[in-house]
Amino acid sequence: MDATELRELLSLEGLRLLDSLPQWDSAADVVRTVSALRREGHPPARVAAALAQSRLRSRAETKFGPFAERMLFTEAGLEQATRLSVAAQHAGRFQRAGIGWVADLGCGIGADAMALASLDIEVTAVERDEVTAAVAAYNLAPWSNARVEHGTAEEADLAGIGGVYLDPARRDGVKRLANPADWSPSLDFAFDLATRLPTGVKLGPGIDRDLIPDDAEAQWVSVDRDVVELGLWFGAVARAGIRRSALVIGSHGVAELSAERDSEDEPVGTLGEYVYEPDGAVIRARLIGDLARSLGGRMLSPTIAYLTADTAVQTPFASAFRVVEEFPLDKRTLKKELAAREIGTLEIKKRGVDIDPATFRSSLGLAGSESATLILTRVGERRRALLAERVG
Repeated sequence: MDATELRELLSLEGLRLLDSLPQWDSAADVVRTVSALRREGHPPARVAAALAQSRLRSRAETKFGPFAERMLFTEAGLEQATRLSVAAQHAGRFQRAGIGWVADLGCGIGADAMALASLDIEVTAVERDEVTAAVAAYNLAPWSNARVEHGTAEEADLAGIGGVYLDPARRDGVKRLANPADWSPSLDFAFDLATRLPTGVKLGPGIDRDLIPDDAEAQWVSVDRDVVELGLWFGAVARAGIRRSALVIGSHGVAELSAERDSEDEPVGTLGEYVYEPDGAVIRARLIGDLARSLGGRMLSPTIAYLTADTAVQTPFASAFRVVEEFPLDKRTLKKELAAREIGTLEIKKRGVDIDPATFRSSLGLAGSESATLILTRVGERRRALLAERVG
């Protein structure tokens, strides 16, 4: 979105048009819709801006739920925005620490600032991009305790601020920036702030772990089994005795596995009746061993993140499968066995073997009304195929 498009949207007529549009339907005839709106007298630029925003609002529902209906978005801002369920967890840290005024440096479209403001925390949200700052100001307008400043994190006035939250920009347009010194603000700037103020830093979950300071609490977060971020927490917003944690958000609610350090893996053991696939946040946090012990389980192979156990245990930290049968990882054998069981729908999961699941599935000639899961992996040092069914 550019400044001209934003001006169209923020006009009284633009907002009325946007709110009058039906829910976005990707299958609808856009040309017909545009023609109808033009016949009603709306200028082309306003129609284009409103329809683009309607599409973004529809996409935003997965992150913001019903709040998306009253927000504005940019394409990049929506992609990078914190999910509201995760932002609420961030804000709760500052609230529990008793911090009454937070600077959100690099606030984007304002997701984290919204969560902070909703807990009656004073928020100064700073954004370097002028259009994005204007969008954030619109989104934060319902909260009198939040204000948006157009500027850089490095130049923000932090006098009186009680805590800081940063989400460094890690892209230059569409290009991903590999060097943390090139981020905006840089990682060094963020870590320097953390020596002076309670600080939270949002990073990508795949960051080089060697960059994580020893005094940081590192929390990997997943939503519906998708690992969405790594949060580093310092000072009063970090918890004593915790350096590694996996926060898992899903239909079960919110659950957390935490520890003072990376956990030691359990030894490799024999294949049990059940196989567990740890949540990605647990894997990233290197807490697989602690999870295995909570399940009474063991590793399937030394370097593969599958666990096995003899009993079924409901856990938010892993998906569970009951092993129906074990086969050699041989295509001809599997094709015969799946045909005999009339399996036509097959979920394929794999770790530790160099196989493309889509290509492998198409080679099996599946037909039939039954469904199953096939886990392609190593049991000890052997390449195996585990026919299984989901149990949790």
